[in-house]
Amino acid sequence: MAIAMGAMANLPAWASGWSKKTLENGTLLAADQSKILAGMVEAIIPKTDTPGAAELGVGNFVQKMVKDCYDKKAQDTLSNGLDALESASKKNFGKSFTEIARPQQTQLLKEMESGSDADLKAFFGMVKNLTIQGYMSSEYVMTNITHYELIPARYHGCVPVKKG
Repeated sequence: MAIAMGAMANLPAWASGWSKKTLENGTLLAADQSKILAGMVEAIIPKTDTPGAAELGVGNFVQKMVKDCYDKKAQDTLSNGLDALESASKKNFGKSFTEIARPQQTQLLKEMESGSDADLKAFFGMVKNLTIQGYMSSEYVMTNITHYELIPARYHGCVPVKKG
């Protein structure tokens, strides 16, 4: 009981030491791969009259999910898939994936999705699904587009009742 009470007394001091910076344990991808991933998620959900996936930080979401929730094989699939996407971009267009035009990016992604390489299909499917999940659960979409309510419908317990 004394240990539990001591832990409860020290918990606020321990928890107040947390910050976004202290919780980050580094990133899964190198800086150039992170840039390619941001370009890829933006190609999947581009900016229109609403922000695109890259603007909402969905690339960081994808990276964090794969790092924290997926096994080593999926992490390698993400890294290898980004390398393959970059090399295909340089082979076909002579430029990095982030430097080519949106129609060219879309073309590469469609080729990857419909290609015969199972690893590239798995890579594209994983990134596409996580992009949609990250975009739809972003603060901007939840508050401005879907108008998410933590508790739907309200209970008004103190309302005057009119006899009629």
